[in-house]
Amino acid sequence: MMYRGCCYTAVMLISTLLFGCSKVEPTNNRNFAGDFPDMNAREGSREVIFNPANKEKIEHAVIWLHGLGATADDFPPVVPYLGLDQQRAIRFVFPQAPSRPISINGGMVMPGWYDIAGTSIGDKEDRHGMQESQAMLEALIAEQIELGIPSNKLIAAGFSQGGAVAYYTALRSKHRLAGVLALSTYLPFATQAAEEQSKVNVDTPIFAAHGEIDPMVPVQMGKTSVDALQSLGYKVAWKTYPMAHEVNMDELKDIGSWINQLYAGRL
Repeated sequence: MMYRGCCYTAVMLISTLLFGCSKVEPTNNRNFAGDFPDMNAREGSREVIFNPANKEKIEHAVIWLHGLGATADDFPPVVPYLGLDQQRAIRFVFPQAPSRPISINGGMVMPGWYDIAGTSIGDKEDRHGMQESQAMLEALIAEQIELGIPSNKLIAAGFSQGGAVAYYTALRSKHRLAGVLALSTYLPFATQAAEEQSKVNVDTPIFAAHGEIDPMVPVQMGKTSVDALQSLGYKVAWKTYPMAHEVNMDELKDIGSWINQLYAGRL
């Protein structure tokens, strides 16, 4: 079995329900109120502007990283299912991971934020690759700040590998974030986190969600990570769903509710 960290099942389901197909094509329309994202100039990444009220200024940003073997096309289709506050103006950025050999898959080259050698948590700790991806995420955060969105209005989000990068970066960043969204993932380098953390985001709300029958990242690995974060003083909301390594509609609704509450200052 090839080790993957993508949520094709949910995205293909959503695409099929909406359009009778399993592939979402980009268009050139950047104002999102039910339409598609367009290509971003940054290395094949995607960008979605959620701004149904047509506000002049984008007020918030979400940087959402995909999983192993997936692409920047993986998550843009879920945005209309989040049930976001119609008065919000949010820029969603979906970066594209570089292609690299993945050891657990026999060295096959595929999109990945870092290498994975095996199934244990230690086998998932590629420090060099993680630091490269941390630098990429920090650069995207800086880019949003330059565009006028302060870091405390920005969410770092990710699925599987992408969530691990979000965790790793948030704990070490100099930027105070609005929140962290960690889906079907784990905390890498947990034993070193106490010494390496910047503590800038110790009060930043974290929403961690996981599938109860996840064969790729067992739910206990996700829960152990949440316990480790809470032991360091982080505010983590933990929720599980009857699903595998994917997202489902109930989870998307909960993600949207969490984003709405976060940006309304209720968390």
